[in-house]
Amino acid sequence: MNTLKDVIIIGASASGLMCAIEAGKRGRKVLVLDHANKAGKKILMSGGGRCNFTNMAVDADHYISNNPHFCKSALSRYTQWDFISLVSDYNIPYHERQHGQLFCDESSKDILDMLLSECTHAGVDIQLNCSINQIHKDHTTYHLDTTLGHYAAHSLVIATGGLSIPKMGATGFGYQIAKQFGHTVQPTRAGLVPFTLQEKEKTWLADLSGIAIHCLVSNQRNRFKENMLLTHRGLSGPAILQISSYWRAGETITINLIPDIDLQTLFKEKQEAQPKTQLKALLADFLPKRFISALLGNAVVLQPLQSISFERFKVIAKQLQQWQIKPNNTEGYRTAEVTLGGVDCNELSSQTMESKHSSGLYFIGEVVDVTGWLGGYNFQWAWSSGWCAGQVV
Repeated sequence: MNTLKDVIIIGASASGLMCAIEAGKRGRKVLVLDHANKAGKKILMSGGGRCNFTNMAVDADHYISNNPHFCKSALSRYTQWDFISLVSDYNIPYHERQHGQLFCDESSKDILDMLLSECTHAGVDIQLNCSINQIHKDHTTYHLDTTLGHYAAHSLVIATGGLSIPKMGATGFGYQIAKQFGHTVQPTRAGLVPFTLQEKEKTWLADLSGIAIHCLVSNQRNRFKENMLLTHRGLSGPAILQISSYWRAGETITINLIPDIDLQTLFKEKQEAQPKTQLKALLADFLPKRFISALLGNAVVLQPLQSISFERFKVIAKQLQQWQIKPNNTEGYRTAEVTLGGVDCNELSSQTMESKHSSGLYFIGEVVDVTGWLGGYNFQWAWSSGWCAGQVV
């Protein structure tokens, strides 16, 4: 015997809960199903437990997609200001960090509790520990065979997220459903993820684990000026996570370790004013001494400036400001914050997130081929895409 609902949402995720709230407000009978034992697990662990829930400056330029215009409609209809207003209504304390990133003062749990409270007010039912065995469509109704019985609904929303952080329960189930109903899935890969290194770099960088350096990291597609963190496995930190979403296997990245400084001019001035100063002392104003010695070698950095030719310094400046690294790989989905790729946007309505292949079927959040930068953009896409689907399901 089927339990019939107006709307079934697979995934008690950020986008899924937002969609459920909006549909419930419209008087729709909404059921959220999730195989996990707790709703919103990625919300809870995000932002180091503080949840970077949105950004003060959101636009399409902060997103990666095979269709770069697709996200514009949703982002303009439910904005960061709309979500900030909801957070303020619940008196959740938050603060702004660099680049307009907004974080909870206390805990990510504040955001999840807010969403669950809204679901309760909207009459939404949430069923956890429920796995989907099979889905089929009969005329205008979607039928779900699950480990907890049979459910049916006229609107089915897929909010299952991507492949990132499998230990949180991430699977490719949403992509399987998309393919079942005739959708193209753009190739997926890990995004916002640390790099692992080739052995030659890993050997000398391993001892520098824990050092953070403000730098400019770039490739042919983009550039980011942020902190880079040296780890025992490779490179991490905001600058590396950002560029990783634009990196392809086998490519080289360029790291400017001392951005915004004309090193050659500085060297000439210091050489004249302080000729006996060691190169290491000059560079220590910009970089950790241990790193300087490891990168350039003690034989070089312990020399006084007066003994270094201008031609030699040009070579040193290039080492520091055009450091070339070819990552071995990324750490993969295990530590990736997001999944690039997903359900092809060209096969969905940008207004409603509805499938163009199967009426009543919707895809929202990370399962869609829309991936944001680090800094709250992926949560905003979840809120916006979930809100849009919630207006019509």
